[in-house]
Amino acid sequence: MQEPAMARIGIVTVSDRASRGEYEDRGGPAIKAYLERVLVSPWEGVTRVVPDEKGILAHELEDLCDQVGCCLVITTGGTGPAVRDITPEATEAVCEKLMPGFGELMRTVSLQAVPTAILSRQTAGIRGGCLIVNLPGQPKAIEECLDAVFPAIPYCVDLIGGPYLRTDEERLVAFRPKKKAP
Repeated sequence: MQEPAMARIGIVTVSDRASRGEYEDRGGPAIKAYLERVLVSPWEGVTRVVPDEKGILAHELEDLCDQVGCCLVITTGGTGPAVRDITPEATEAVCEKLMPGFGELMRTVSLQAVPTAILSRQTAGIRGGCLIVNLPGQPKAIEECLDAVFPAIPYCVDLIGGPYLRTDEERLVAFRPKKKAP
């Protein structure tokens, strides 16, 4: 059996304060810890911390997708209604296809915990062979949202030509139509 390809996964924290070193980044490490618990196929994380600047974030997303070769980029932060929250706009600007179901499901799940989830603007989209998913900034919300959407992520990555992502099925079962793994 052939060894599965190493997946590159971008983890991007969008925060003015964290990018200046004034605030400890808790979102990026929460995403990395989640992926370490859930994924059993080989992967490496490529982390970035950027300010809430649309042009800078768009450039980083393009770089992670086009140059670094990530099959998945997960962002945290910048999804609220505040003036400097620009993550969805930067994501939409670089994607060829939007995947609104991701944001819809994340808001539905978050509404079970807090009524302010309706203020969240998470989205997702595809750029080339990379799926980009926007998450909120709080570690608890990150885990809740990933638990909701991650079952669909490996199959989405399959459909766009990415590496085969396998999950620890005792932790999370990825949905794929009935067919044999490569």
